[in-house]
Amino acid sequence: MHAIILAAGVGQRLFGDSRSQPPKCLIEFDGKTLLKRHFEVLQELGIEKLTLIVGYRKNLIVEEATACAPDGFLEVIENLMYRGGSLISMWYARETYRRGEDVLFMDADTLYDPEVLKRLVNSKSGTALVYDKDLDEGDDPVRICLRDGEVVDFGKRIVGQFDAIGEWPGFMKVSAETGPLIAAALENYIEGGQLMATYEEAIRDVIVGERTSVFEIVDISDLNWIEIDFPEDLERAREVILPKLSNS
Repeated sequence: MHAIILAAGVGQRLFGDSRSQPPKCLIEFDGKTLLKRHFEVLQELGIEKLTLIVGYRKNLIVEEATACAPDGFLEVIENLMYRGGSLISMWYARETYRRGEDVLFMDADTLYDPEVLKRLVNSKSGTALVYDKDLDEGDDPVRICLRDGEVVDFGKRIVGQFDAIGEWPGFMKVSAETGPLIAAALENYIEGGQLMATYEEAIRDVIVGERTSVFEIVDISDLNWIEIDFPEDLERAREVILPKLSNS
């Protein structure tokens, strides 16, 4: 299995544009960066290759990644348009989705129980999203909408009636068959000049438009995780989530 981590963004909502603060993936928890934590989990799960998309302050991130990665594990791709939408970063990894192998996709700015990725990687589903039924309020969480147990819609702003709605923590497994559909959806936005689009929009296009590619869910509602977007997220990560991970 081949993993993709997106780590190109500025983190404007967390630190503004302050270069006195590290990129989000280099924030330390118990003396260990988020990026190092990701690498340790991936290697424990037997992931064979990692494509890391970098942009903002790339040299710092590449230095840490190189120090953490075993020989032959790391592929680095620079997103030259990292101040655009998040879709651009995933688009830079589009060829990974076309290599004919399963892909594990993840954001770099999440602190989580390693069991989250273990359940996803070891699930029988070829293409799946992790799912937390405890949905946070507000416009920021990405929602997974279910009808009769099947994923039928996905995104931050959802209209319609569904059996259940949960939150997506930012991790996805994509089968070799579904990967090219993801790549094609990304290219549709780039070719259309929609450079401020989010990658969630491309994923939604595949979920809604390609019924031959069924997304399933892996429930991680009982596990601890947090995506670090705002200062209050970082505070909660350090004061609430990290102690639970350390004690698990």
